[in-house]
Amino acid sequence: MSTQTELASLRERLLDVAGKKIFVAETGDGPPVLMLHGGGPGASGVSNYYRNIAELAKDHRVIVPDLPGYGRSTKGIDGADPFGSLADGIRGLMDRLDLDKAHLVGNSYGGACALRLALDTPDRVDRMVLMGPGGIGTTRALPTPGLNSLLNYYSGDGPSRLKLEKFIRQYLVFNAADIPDSVIDARYRDSIDPEVVAAPPLRRPSGPNALRTLWKMDFTRDRRLSRLPVPTLVLWGAADKVNRPSGGRMLAERLPNCDLYLVANTGHWVQFERAELFNRLCADFLAGRR
Repeated sequence: MSTQTELASLRERLLDVAGKKIFVAETGDGPPVLMLHGGGPGASGVSNYYRNIAELAKDHRVIVPDLPGYGRSTKGIDGADPFGSLADGIRGLMDRLDLDKAHLVGNSYGGACALRLALDTPDRVDRMVLMGPGGIGTTRALPTPGLNSLLNYYSGDGPSRLKLEKFIRQYLVFNAADIPDSVIDARYRDSIDPEVVAAPPLRRPSGPNALRTLWKMDFTRDRRLSRLPVPTLVLWGAADKVNRPSGGRMLAERLPNCDLYLVANTGHWVQFERAELFNRLCADFLAGRR
């Protein structure tokens, strides 16, 4: 089945989860896989994974939500514990879908969500694939230029297509020519939703408890990491300008059941930039062929 046909057959629903709405698209049959998207301006589930859904759906029930705060889901997350807020939302979605356990695939912000969910409730996660996840060593070095560009999108003179294009072409991917103008146009439209502008889901911690929030958002400070039994595959672009590739080694050294794959000539968006490689590695790992 072609990618276009598979995406056209996505079943779409808006589900009530603890009084909030989470948009979900799904396709395929088999063991459930939740694919959690990144946190850049205008991000959403299907747009983040449209090069991967069809392949993984050959052997799995692929479930692609818009994370809380993004896309067609209810806006606003808990700024005092962003990763915990996201994880609670996705765990609630699993409950709503009657999923006792599922594979998790997470990119960037979605990777941080997946890892936090696994740390809080490891019995709910079968296998986990993380691509350049957030929250790895973030209190041990200054933010990268790419992360600063991302965090500054809604500050200063506010969001603009020019700021978004600079973030995507200069920092998100290795080869700027890979990104068509239509992708930037669509993400810009979504990024200026008034509800998102009023409450950006990804921002710098502030206020009197900012340091506590920052500490909580660095998984390398969490002692549970070294005891997490979930089989994990970490994929990291060697040229990632948003989250440092050294984070991959940090995870591999701390997680007791972790495979690490560093992807050459690739930026922050492994599943898009190296879709064929990603699809093969991900399918093999989730099937236990590691």
